[in-house]
Amino acid sequence: MTDDHRDDRDHHDDCDHLDGQGTTTARGTTTARGPATAWPLENALFSAAVLAQRLPWVDAPARALGLDALTREGLTRALLAHLRRTRSGRPVRLRTPFGSFLVPLSADDAAALLSHGDLAGALGPATGLDAGGRRYGLSPHAAPAAPRARDAAPSAAELRALLREDVDRAMGARRGDGTLDWQVWRAGMLRLARRVVVGAAGVEDTLLSEVLAAATAAVDSRSYGARSAALDRRLAPYLTDPDPASLAGRLRSGGEAADTAVPVVAHALALVSEAASGTALRALALLAARAADSPDRAVGIALRRYPPVAAAVHPVRTPFVWQDLAVRSGTEILCAPGLLPQPPGGDGPAPWPGALCTAPAGCASASFAELVAVETVRTVVAEARPVLISPRFGADRLPDTLEPGGLLVALTDLEGRSGDARVTVGLPTALPVAAPGYAPASYAALAQASAARLEQHAESLAACAGNGGWNGDEAGEHFRMVLLGHADRCAKAAGDVRRAAQRLEG
Repeated sequence: MTDDHRDDRDHHDDCDHLDGQGTTTARGTTTARGPATAWPLENALFSAAVLAQRLPWVDAPARALGLDALTREGLTRALLAHLRRTRSGRPVRLRTPFGSFLVPLSADDAAALLSHGDLAGALGPATGLDAGGRRYGLSPHAAPAAPRARDAAPSAAELRALLREDVDRAMGARRGDGTLDWQVWRAGMLRLARRVVVGAAGVEDTLLSEVLAAATAAVDSRSYGARSAALDRRLAPYLTDPDPASLAGRLRSGGEAADTAVPVVAHALALVSEAASGTALRALALLAARAADSPDRAVGIALRRYPPVAAAVHPVRTPFVWQDLAVRSGTEILCAPGLLPQPPGGDGPAPWPGALCTAPAGCASASFAELVAVETVRTVVAEARPVLISPRFGADRLPDTLEPGGLLVALTDLEGRSGDARVTVGLPTALPVAAPGYAPASYAALAQASAARLEQHAESLAACAGNGGWNGDEAGEHFRMVLLGHADRCAKAAGDVRRAAQRLEG
């Protein structure tokens, strides 16, 4: 049986359940047709492609040889291209071990299909789908009801003042070797998110972030009502007397009532927490690898290539017709930007649906969260230079996955800073620690960072020795000579380490 005949059979079968719905085309009125169903082999290949996302090593030989067509992405896109050719580009019903889905085959179709279903009120709340096929809760989308409150978010300039203290605190919490510990960084960014969204009074309220995470994880479960009520109670004090500099305060001053502001603030806090912690750290790694030349571009690439919501399932509650495609109640629409074809000249997979929020009509909180991530990265790189320790990759070949918990990024002080007479022993500047298994280029980066630290220490010792406080007596002059001697040895050691780094770089 040919694909065309099979399509006709599927369309005929689905029309039996459409109650005579139709749509007008250039040829006149035709009966809406159900989606084509993929062949068993196509279903098996699609299932294997999705499951392979959790096995990053499975295509390592193909990547090493530059055989992109044999990588997971290459095979997945080849399969989707085959489906587009054989199904006239229409969304296809695919059956997998973790569910049967209607899968749009292009970003434009995904946007149009979900937008139409959303306008018709036919879609239920979306859930995330991880690489193993497990469902997980997403923060429920919420938008301000008051018109003036929709533009209440702080500007980039206003954000910088809010971010400074928490970014400095996170940078100061670096390990003694200059590397960022993921758990410490994440805790610092959650603190930053609370300051930006609910205000200074919520900075230390770690329980708020825990309750929010628990409520989000319980979406579409029996316990969601109780956890959502707990979240509402936790947020209520911050909306009764809000910090005027925070997003919550700006929403209230924009005319948003306290009760309607609660879900909006909860959604914004969830998205800002994710963007400031995970997306910002990915962006720092991309800047360190020279895959981006600015903070906003680095955050954009991070969201396109490594979206926090890589795949989302949208349940259809009531039937609707899009173009001449009839979508029945009970259908689940799967949108996975990473599986869709990459636009020509783009930085990664198609950006729709939103990497942070899957609302078909767009989300102002997602745009604000992206701005927070950009300004966080901008504040960091204004004070330090990121160095990628692990995993090692270059701008010409970015990895398929970039989990924040698996990233090791160091921050080195910017060159050209003059000494300020403070001896830097014990300060958390950048001296990334070597670890077994790194490539020579990785050790070169470590050595360069070590040389920079030694040079900075030499400068601080010399500046300290130049202080006039040592002029009072003979003992002071003696200690000055000791400090200058140490400064010379540090400078000489820095030169030796830098030459070793150049040798490792080849």
